Amino acid sequence: MSKRDYYEILGVSKDASQDELRQAHRRLVRKLHPDVNKAEDASARFSEVQEAYDVLSDSEKRAQYDRFGHSGMGSGQSGHPGSQGGGAPWSDVDPETFESVFGDFFRGAGGGSGGGFSAGGFSGQGRRARQAAPRRGSDLRHQLDITFLVAARGGSETLRLSGDDGSEEKIEVRIPAGVQDGATLRVRGKGGSGTAGGPDGDIRLKLKVGPHPWYRREGLDLLMDVPISITEAALGTSVELPLLHGSATLRIPPGTGSGVKLRMSGKGITDSKGVSGDFLAVVSVVGPKALSEEDQASLSDIGTRLEDPRRSMPWSETFES
Repeated sequence: MSKRDYYEILGVSKDASQDELRQAHRRLVRKLHPDVNKAEDASARFSEVQEAYDVLSDSEKRAQYDRFGHSGMGSGQSGHPGSQGGGAPWSDVDPETFESVFGDFFRGAGGGSGGGFSAGGFSGQGRRARQAAPRRGSDLRHQLDITFLVAARGGSETLRLSGDDGSEEKIEVRIPAGVQDGATLRVRGKGGSGTAGGPDGDIRLKLKVGPHPWYRREGLDLLMDVPISITEAALGTSVELPLLHGSATLRIPPGTGSGVKLRMSGKGITDSKGVSGDFLAVVSVVGPKALSEEDQASLSDIGTRLEDPRRSMPWSETFES
């Protein structure tokens, strides 16, 4: 089941200030606390409120959530810590919030201890107000899927970002030629918003390179399987092959066997620094699936005059008497 929007849970708009978030949180804490609300779902709703407030009251987590939603929070934000391990869901309420909301409620008219709850029963000793120092916004992390050819040749991809006000911004991200799967690119100044005059953070994009139908790579070398017939393998041939840019004719010498790699220097991937790899054609000899009786006889006759390639193998002596 999809999770509810954190702003909706707290009943605030997406541009709500920290003061508005605190007020909404305190109102819901008072409403849903089990000593006030006896409904069966009060505890679960309380945990939901705490999870939403924990994220939105933290500038880094809020920026991550605003950009990527629940998927950007990772598995660690799947539930509020207070709801696990048998602990009370209200055990993580800030002491100042608890005192502000429930101070009079538990002291009562007679000034006693009430139901036995107090701010001292919560972690921490309260917080002292202090002037906020300029703070750089958080770096946001995201995966960007790109094609094999974009990674090899270089290019650009469009990244869509959601603003705090619900607007969408499109950014063209330049992909350098020759990047590897798992490489990280930085988009400066597009991460979490800085606070108290601090600079905005960056977005770190981890590249996920997709496969290609016939190319594969080893570093900057580009590899491709090239099937040839037994006649071409025996007599040699020339084949035209597609490259990243244009094409080239490869000469396959007579007697070429399967698994042989034929190299074309400098025809592989060229990175952003101008360093080029090679193109390697990996030969695969493909035998015929069907032969006429005449062809079978011809091949059999040729075979009797050819040297047995297995005679040179060390293990062939095992079968000699």
